[in-house]
Amino acid sequence: MRSSNHLIGMVNFLTFLLSIPILGGGIWLSSRANSTDCLRFLQWPLIVIGISIMVVSLAGFAGACYRNKFLMWLYLVAMLLIIAALIGFIIFAYAVTDKGSGRTVLNRSYLDYYLQDYSGWLKDRVSDDGYWGKISSCIRDSGACRKIGRNFNGAPESADMFFQRSLSPVESGCCKPPSDCGYAYGNETFWTQGGGLVGANPDCMLWNNEQSMLCYQCSACKAGVLGSLKKSWRKVSVINIVVLIILVIFYVIAYAAYRNVKRIDNDEPAGEARMTKSHPSHFHL
Repeated sequence: MRSSNHLIGMVNFLTFLLSIPILGGGIWLSSRANSTDCLRFLQWPLIVIGISIMVVSLAGFAGACYRNKFLMWLYLVAMLLIIAALIGFIIFAYAVTDKGSGRTVLNRSYLDYYLQDYSGWLKDRVSDDGYWGKISSCIRDSGACRKIGRNFNGAPESADMFFQRSLSPVESGCCKPPSDCGYAYGNETFWTQGGGLVGANPDCMLWNNEQSMLCYQCSACKAGVLGSLKKSWRKVSVINIVVLIILVIFYVIAYAAYRNVKRIDNDEPAGEARMTKSHPSHFHL
């Protein structure tokens, strides 16, 4: 009995520790939402799941310490629901970020982003005019484009140096015109029409050198946000999958230990079925 309680207590303590990377992933997404991705609702399911695991683990730990079978049972039921919720979140995260990626550009190290490469619920959410107004304001206020400027001896970096930079999706989509527009480089956020015609991409007409406008209303900027979200969510999902596998293993161990506690409390000998115990055989000499 005591060894089973100790095992359940240890499993609950380890489960509590597992909640830390999940909660940390949600907090990291929240910090990204405040500075880069600017979608402020996606991190909350992960934060809620992390906090729930913490609370449930503490309840199970208390149940094991005080030999309270109700708290142990509550831990098993609640943890099963949390595991199901975590599986659902991982599937959702992969589903909404499944399609779309940056396109390579000739003689450029950075990628260009196009909204038509993305699809699904998340694209529709980001593309919504009312919602995009909040996202674009967030990107503008975060100073993402202002931060990409570099100076060497008081002069901006050359075009060749800029073309070899690895820009983030938001920096590439929102802070410069798409490469197929044919604009000439002035500095990181100042571009002028070249000698040829402006490309057919509708974003080409939306580019503005005014620092408060740039390409914040471009489809490329929306695609850059989607590309940034995909990178963020995939990093967090890898951690969540590892945690989920370990969580399931711990759950199976805790369930087996709980069954053992019930068997001992019911005074059932190991290996003897309940039916045999309830209806013992009678032998006549």
